[in-house]
Amino acid sequence: MAEPGSEQRPTRELILEEAVRCFAENGYEGTSLNDIAAGVGIRRQSLLHHFPSKEALYGEAFELLLSDWFARLEVAIASPGTGRTKVELVIKAGFDLFAGNPDYVRMMRREALDGGVHLGIDLSAVLRPMFERAANWTLREMDAGVLRRQDHEHLVLMAYGAILSYFSDAPFLAGLVDGDPLGPEQMARARANITAVFLAALDPATAGS
Repeated sequence: MAEPGSEQRPTRELILEEAVRCFAENGYEGTSLNDIAAGVGIRRQSLLHHFPSKEALYGEAFELLLSDWFARLEVAIASPGTGRTKVELVIKAGFDLFAGNPDYVRMMRREALDGGVHLGIDLSAVLRPMFERAANWTLREMDAGVLRRQDHEHLVLMAYGAILSYFSDAPFLAGLVDGDPLGPEQMARARANITAVFLAALDPATAGS
C-alpha cells in the first residue's frame, strides 16, 4: 500500500521490478509467478492480466535491462570527444548502470551462462551491433593514432568483463577488501583503477615501450 501523500506506482511497473529481483536472486527456473505475485502483494491471476506467462514477463524484464544499457552506451559513444575522454565515458556508463541496478548484473550473468535459452533469442546476436559499434570506434581511433594499437575486439570484451565481473563477484570481493565493494568508496576505487589500466594500455606514447 502506498504511503499517504505518495503516488501509487502502476502495478505493471511493480511486477517488473519484483520480477527482476526474483529472477536475479533465484534464476529463471527457481522463480515462479506465485513468488512474483506474492512479492508485489497481488494474486497470480492479477499478474497474468498484465503478463500472459513467465516467459513473457522474463522477456520484458530482460528487455528493460538491455534497453537501459544500450541507451547509456549510445550516449557515451555518440558524445563529443576522442581517445581517452570517450574511453572514460564508456567505462563510466557501464559502472553507473550496474551500480544503480545490481540485479541486472546477476540476470545478465545467469542468462549468458545458460546461453540465452530462456529468452528464446540469440543473446549474442542482440548484443553484437553495440559490440561492433564500440569495437569499430576503437579501431578508428587506433588507425588515427589517437589510441595505441591493440586487438580492438578483445579490448572491448575485456572492458565489459572487468566491469561486469566486479559487480557479479561483489559478495566474494567483500572478503578480500576492507569495506563494502558496492559502497561508494570501493566502487570509486574500482572504476578509477579499471579506467587507469585501459588508458595506460591505449596510451600511444607507450607504443614503443
